[in-house]
Amino acid sequence: IAPDAGSIHLNGEDITHLPMYKRARRGLGYLPQEPSVFRRLEVWENIMAVLELLDVPPAERKSRTDRLLADMGLERVKNSVAYTLSGGERRRVEIARALALSPAFILLDEPFAGIDPIVVEELQEVIKAMKNRGIGVVITDHNVRETLHITDRTYIIGEGEILEEGPPEVIASSPRARKIYLGEGFTL
Repeated sequence: IAPDAGSIHLNGEDITHLPMYKRARRGLGYLPQEPSVFRRLEVWENIMAVLELLDVPPAERKSRTDRLLADMGLERVKNSVAYTLSGGERRRVEIARALALSPAFILLDEPFAGIDPIVVEELQEVIKAMKNRGIGVVITDHNVRETLHITDRTYIIGEGEILEEGPPEVIASSPRARKIYLGEGFTL
């Protein structure tokens, strides 16, 4: 979808009209809402497939894959075919693939959709770890409580306009945010 207005800049470069693969090479990772694993590949192959796009020696690709498997808690399922994974495991594989290219920023589209509460907590920890490693994280999600617990700044957007913005505590107590999106009984 082409933007109606505005532009996307990453490290001072306008990347608005670049295809996603070129944005990724410049440091912008993306995790789509819909499943994106290669269903017939094993978990480790899913990560390796992304790394094969890079001009790095095979030994480095293997060590990066092993590190990502460990970081995402996927070592015990690394030889499992992706279509056999639970929703949470699949989501972690998708995040590992997005992190494989060492992005400076990562866009997460509905990361908490369709997963159980325990996995939500696990993914919140993964997202906090990304932030602690200096990766900028932008989340779009309708699961407001889960998202507000891990964000530094929140925006409520409607019809392409920013309707309310601020730290999570401010948004949660904002009369306007409650009226237009959260509901009067919303609590963190």
